[in-house]
Amino acid sequence: MALPLKYNIRNVLVRWRSTVTTVLGIALVVAVYVLMQAMAAGIEKSGANTGSPDNLILVRKGSTSESSSLVTREQLRSLVYSPEIARNTAGEPLVTADVLVLLNLPRRDGAGEANVTLRGVSPRGREMRGQVRLMEGRWFEPGHREVVVSQRLAARFAGFELGGTFKSGPATYRVVGHSDCGKSAFDSEIWMDVDEVCAIFDREQYSSFLVRPTNPAAATNLMQRLDLDKRLQLQARVESQYYSEQTGTAKPIQWLGNFLAVSMSVGAIFAAMNTMYAAIGSRTREIGTLRVLGFRRRTVVASFLLEGAFLASLGGILGSLLSLVMNGYAVGTLNFATFSESVFEFRITPYLMLKGVIFSIVVGLVGSLLPAVRASRLPVISALKSL
Repeated sequence: MALPLKYNIRNVLVRWRSTVTTVLGIALVVAVYVLMQAMAAGIEKSGANTGSPDNLILVRKGSTSESSSLVTREQLRSLVYSPEIARNTAGEPLVTADVLVLLNLPRRDGAGEANVTLRGVSPRGREMRGQVRLMEGRWFEPGHREVVVSQRLAARFAGFELGGTFKSGPATYRVVGHSDCGKSAFDSEIWMDVDEVCAIFDREQYSSFLVRPTNPAAATNLMQRLDLDKRLQLQARVESQYYSEQTGTAKPIQWLGNFLAVSMSVGAIFAAMNTMYAAIGSRTREIGTLRVLGFRRRTVVASFLLEGAFLASLGGILGSLLSLVMNGYAVGTLNFATFSESVFEFRITPYLMLKGVIFSIVVGLVGSLLPAVRASRLPVISALKSL
């Protein structure tokens, strides 16, 4: 027969000091685990929010990202009048070229410097990226070294306030507008006129092209044609899919989160073991009485495992709730694809919280296993004689 659940709950309440210590220890482990996973989820969400499925991004064949790609003006001219490309209301083909440059800039809080991506875009490029909206100020004018920065980036770097200036390389730039980029990868960029960026940094080539096909069939035809064209040496991807695949930064953070969780779980397992061993020491006669009453060894083992899992689940729930404090908090990290600052939000989802609770239960079961086996093997007579 099985021991009633209220037996374990009452024992946990009686030893409330050791219970609180164990629950808090496991809660901290789970909170760290959930937060690290939430960072990775935030980076992945930032990439998934970027771009439009109606656009194609074109980079040089063999390049892993825009920052490592070089495409020429001749290639641009050969694409402009392709039959697959749509036109705007003015009859202009929806094709644009971008240039990406890294600037090393000081942080607003004075904590060192970081690389920031400067993207040179054309008016048509802004037209094709409807998710980027101007919130304050105005758009930059060519020839005046004016830039527009995202609101999130403005909160992190010096001189990014509206009307502020900052210097990098051969030029001083003035911030004339703040944008909202819909929590996308564009939140981590400074935007400036593409021709002006080329002139300042002496760039004769672009980093990528952005095109909008007339329909999905035209997009497929254009991608296939470019793949077979040995002269152009370009590869095309759906823009939204391209940016989703650029979130390689999330993988190291996930690995780090798992490593930290495993490392810290060792301490949590020992804390659970100490609690359960202490419980056995204080309940030796009680365990002997249970055996005399007819409860089998496996019943005693199951009871202690259940008690450990219950304690750990409390810690898991508490840790998951503690991590919610950081939900939606914007932070920045190094993007390993571009080696620049990437701004994103912690995304704590119900799925991540459930993973945290399951992780805590596993810790509780592992930590309770040896004490439970020891309790079941106590000699009945010796246990009854103990004080």
